[in-house]
Amino acid sequence: MKPRTQKAGALIGVGLGPGDPELVTVKAARLIGEAKTVAYFGKPGRPSNARAIAERYFAPGCEELPLLYPVTTEIPFVEPGYVSALGEFYEESAKRLGSQLETGCDVALLCEGDPLLYGSFMHMFTRLDGRFRVEICAGVSGMSGCFAAARQPMTWGDDVLTVLPATLDEDLLTERLKTTDAAVVMKLGGNFPKLRRALTRAGVISRAIYVERGTMAGEKIMRFTEKHDDVAPYFSMALVPGEGRRP
Repeated sequence: MKPRTQKAGALIGVGLGPGDPELVTVKAARLIGEAKTVAYFGKPGRPSNARAIAERYFAPGCEELPLLYPVTTEIPFVEPGYVSALGEFYEESAKRLGSQLETGCDVALLCEGDPLLYGSFMHMFTRLDGRFRVEICAGVSGMSGCFAAARQPMTWGDDVLTVLPATLDEDLLTERLKTTDAAVVMKLGGNFPKLRRALTRAGVISRAIYVERGTMAGEKIMRFTEKHDDVAPYFSMALVPGEGRRP
């Protein structure tokens, strides 16, 4: 008789929303509360933002599996050192998750915002899907949270919304901002001076809005022209509202 094969666990990507723990969906809260193992991304020496959002929903005694980035600075993704370091990190993280799943244990992987919108979860999904069952719980996107926090209607009528990473080349950023009706610019970080120039060149800086830590403690919202320094944390973005069929 062949030995009984243990059924593998499922990887569950759980979207947490933009930062306010009360914007975690009912389904996400249930999945987190049922999980015996909870994994999350973070940076060495700092508390994980994902963990901070979801901690109130953890089951007592659940196992925690931190996945700590080797680098988090927002530099162009084509930078060889950045790509290499993150590639190795994602491979190792997938192996750690795979080892846990092979024991038959489901793993809830916490994802800030939505798991499939600029999320690190996607790197785990592409590596583990097919080998294991993967489930995805959609989350409120970070940009949606910032729209609401800024009380800013973004798209009217036939407005086209473009989502841009500030890591793009300045000329490309400028062109995309010129040719869209409304825009969300993410990954500001050290790219702030470049973005300021691109918004100015595109002629949209007068209606741009800066949102820092939207829906979270320490939230800051102001017109882009009122932000006089070039310091922007990871959780920040620029909004350029559309004008379309505005009443």
